[in-house]
Amino acid sequence: MIQMRVMGIAIDTRTGNPIVVLNDMDNRKALPIWIGSAEASSIIRKIENIKVMRPMTHDLTINFIKAAGYDIEKIEINDVDNETYFSTVYLSNREGKVLEVDARPSDAIALALRAEAPIYVTENVLMDGSVTCDAQKDEEEAQEFRNFVQSIKPSDFERLMKENGDSDS
Repeated sequence: MIQMRVMGIAIDTRTGNPIVVLNDMDNRKALPIWIGSAEASSIIRKIENIKVMRPMTHDLTINFIKAAGYDIEKIEINDVDNETYFSTVYLSNREGKVLEVDARPSDAIALALRAEAPIYVTENVLMDGSVTCDAQKDEEEAQEFRNFVQSIKPSDFERLMKENGDSDS
């Protein structure tokens, strides 16, 4: 699992639909997820710390969770199928009971922001949908790896096998 944070809401210039953008903690990868307008509005209200007179849907949900004796431990965006993302909200209580609740990522993110809970994304989801934020660093690492591979000699493997006590070589 890779911890992510909300970088903001963007608008798809082709469709006008909102996109929530998650970044990893090193700002190397960004994961854009297309969401609905209501969820985008909820996320923006929390990011911008905009107060409302009465609880909105995600605020009300947090109130229900707390009234039931639970806290949001974390959320995970853990699968993607046909450009549809799936997530789980993890709730825990004082007795250590953990509940896993299926949720749309947009709702899970809105809840996590309100609960100040961490947001995690699985590696397979990141590989499928993320874009690089630091192409120069990615290219440097790829070049380092290419240089490493080119410098390997067959004797390196033989030495490694002997060091690990493998006599079947």
